[in-house]
Amino acid sequence: MKLSKFKFVLPPALIAQYPARFRDESRLMVVHRGKGKIEHKLFKDLIKYFGKGDVFMMNNTKVFPARLYGNKEKTGACIEVFLLRELNPELHLWDVLVDPARKIRIGNKLYFGEDDSLVAEVIDNTTSRGRTLRFLYDGEHEKFRKTLYGLGHTPLPKYITRESDADDVDRYQTIYATEEGAVVAPAAGFHFSRELMKRLEIKDCKFEFLTVHSGLGNYREIDVEDLSKHKMDSEQIRIGANVAASVNQAKDNGKKVCAVGTSVMRAIESSVSTDGHLKEYDGWTNKFIFMPYDFSIANCMITNFHTPL
Repeated sequence: MKLSKFKFVLPPALIAQYPARFRDESRLMVVHRGKGKIEHKLFKDLIKYFGKGDVFMMNNTKVFPARLYGNKEKTGACIEVFLLRELNPELHLWDVLVDPARKIRIGNKLYFGEDDSLVAEVIDNTTSRGRTLRFLYDGEHEKFRKTLYGLGHTPLPKYITRESDADDVDRYQTIYATEEGAVVAPAAGFHFSRELMKRLEIKDCKFEFLTVHSGLGNYREIDVEDLSKHKMDSEQIRIGANVAASVNQAKDNGKKVCAVGTSVMRAIESSVSTDGHLKEYDGWTNKFIFMPYDFSIANCMITNFHTPL
């Protein structure tokens, strides 16, 4: 499969910069693959397509305020720091991306906050834009995290060209997010409202939650034409035994098993037994799915429209 197959022109005017007023009133395109039929609906019409015993598999990861803006020592140059993951809680070490990277070298110090209340030192280079930072903070870890996150901004994707605002703290998050650790939100789940989920529950649909801490690999450019040569960044996933049992029961009973988002699809396809059932799993995955591919668990999927590669 070639990368060029996925290139198309996407006019910027078609990229929504703000979410719909109500989560479940986003537009929905229903594709019936078997019949070759397409319907145009609202997301709240999802209830018409699912019934008793059908299972939605959802990613309960929670996005943290990963984007910070600091100033370089001496020059005062503004530097964007994107937090990726905490490496050592005791030493306050973080894996980050910096922009512009050419200005940031080992030994440099960065100052954050209007009063320079938080300082970090660059102690290593990891990739062309990647750095390891040690935050110079004398205090308990929880107080440090509170200070760090208090300076952070919601990590909106680059195709959202506006600045983040107070509403994004809630809206760039699913209503069922509980497990902190993602820098990219599982956006397919944005459209589920509490009202819609309650109506689906009344129809005896089930919701099963797994965790995929989505990273920036979701937005990293693919720089090879032959997709079989692309290497995905690893992401942490957790699938509980109870979740696997519920999904396998629905699958065996001929019910719909719906993966809500590509992160969920990658996770469940990373933990399949030899007999085609879902297994409990706690680890990492770098699975990259592209055509042709035979899916083992889910028989339907909800996903947002994706930008061209």
